[in-house]
Amino acid sequence: MSEQEIMAGQNVETDTTSQTSQIQEQAAPGKTYTQEEFDNHIAGLKSSLTKKLLKPYEDLGDVNELRALKEAQIKKAQEESLKKGEFEKILQDMAAKKDAEISKRDSVIREYKIETPLVNAAAKYRAVAPEQVRTLLKNNINLNAEGEVEVLDNNGQVRYNDKGVALTVEDLVNEFLATNPHFVQANPATSSTKSSITNNQAPIDINKLDMKDPAQRKIYAEYRKSAGIN
Repeated sequence: MSEQEIMAGQNVETDTTSQTSQIQEQAAPGKTYTQEEFDNHIAGLKSSLTKKLLKPYEDLGDVNELRALKEAQIKKAQEESLKKGEFEKILQDMAAKKDAEISKRDSVIREYKIETPLVNAAAKYRAVAPEQVRTLLKNNINLNAEGEVEVLDNNGQVRYNDKGVALTVEDLVNEFLATNPHFVQANPATSSTKSSITNNQAPIDINKLDMKDPAQRKIYAEYRKSAGIN
């Protein structure tokens, strides 16, 4: 119900009460009314006042019809709001699905362009644990907007070599192993080293042999044999 209708109803109640008081005050001392006469008079008075107060709004249509239209409009607005909420949820689900697909694609690209090349380069340069090298260096490599590999410094800037050429994954691994030799396997003994030991042509410092390396353990065994050590 509109504000005008509420005010009109209130005015009707006020005017009815006022008119009732006036009737009671103006009634002749000897005149009495039956309850039915009194109720009929009040009903007629209320109807008359209602028509009078609502007359300015007659061009808007029937009050009940207006109320029905308003309720229909509210219901429609609620339905549209619900549909809008469902549409937004659909959009959110689509966005989440798209993000998941992009993440999966990026993961495949990183595996192909970063992870695997790191392991391969570490194995090429004889790292003790290529997978460990990959773990240590992968955060220094990024894919740019074009999907190209970039080797970054600690400030997130692209690194270049002395010739102004961007570093590659292999360059990064080679540099890392060169500055961290404990990540590199010990050099295997050569045939010339073995022959020199066997023929006693040159002494060997057994303290420098890597006993974890089967080839060097063999050299140590030959050394002991040639030296007559049981």
